[in-house]
Amino acid sequence: MLKIRFLGTGTSQGIPIIGCDCSVCTSDDPRDQRLRCAILLEIDEQQIVIDIGPDFRQQMLRSKVDRLDAVLLTHEHNDHIIGLDDIRPFNFRSGKDMPIYASSAVQETLKQRFSYIFSPNPYPGAPSVVLRTIDAKESFQIGNTTVIPIEALHGKLPVLGFLIDKFTYLTDIKTISDTELEKIKGTQLLVISALHHKEHHAHLNLSQALELIEKIDPARAYLTHLSHRMGLHDTVEKSLPHNVLIAHDNLEIDFLI
Repeated sequence: MLKIRFLGTGTSQGIPIIGCDCSVCTSDDPRDQRLRCAILLEIDEQQIVIDIGPDFRQQMLRSKVDRLDAVLLTHEHNDHIIGLDDIRPFNFRSGKDMPIYASSAVQETLKQRFSYIFSPNPYPGAPSVVLRTIDAKESFQIGNTTVIPIEALHGKLPVLGFLIDKFTYLTDIKTISDTELEKIKGTQLLVISALHHKEHHAHLNLSQALELIEKIDPARAYLTHLSHRMGLHDTVEKSLPHNVLIAHDNLEIDFLI
């Protein structure tokens, strides 16, 4: 059984956006209030987070997460990595380094932005991590769980999605090759980003995400990484195909694998 919890389903600004009085940012529907994009997976008695943005601490507290076994990173943008310092409580509780799975490029960015963590003489009390390099061409193991990286482009920036059994997670993507799509053929549960309705240079918009979902043909798909410009959760979801839903913060899904 794979248990999925959406920690955050918003874009880099989150929703509500500071100073915005649009109908989404002022909505009373809690489904329209979105922290930065991240997801928690519980599988094989392990808890794994994909991406640790600026809301990471709040997400861990809100979901009452007291143990974390690994972190997967999709790419190096701030809204997906800048919460790294807040893994410290997990270090203190476990007495162990936190495994961080990321591409070589993402690791280099981490070393620049968090130089105090990777210094030869780390600052006392700094996060304690061990970097695990993801080769986008090869699967890897986290305990007994096999993870298959999926390569895509976020504009011109390489990003990684992840396939675990018949569950696929793709966020911040714009294009993906047929070769990579072939890897996720047979996906039954798909989580994919859809920014809003208009064309964007680095993100799928709603119509493009729906086209890709139709090509992948999962039993169910959930949209994440939504902008306030997408519209109200309730309104937009009613317009979607029967097998496509909008994810929201705190949504939990049990998926049999």
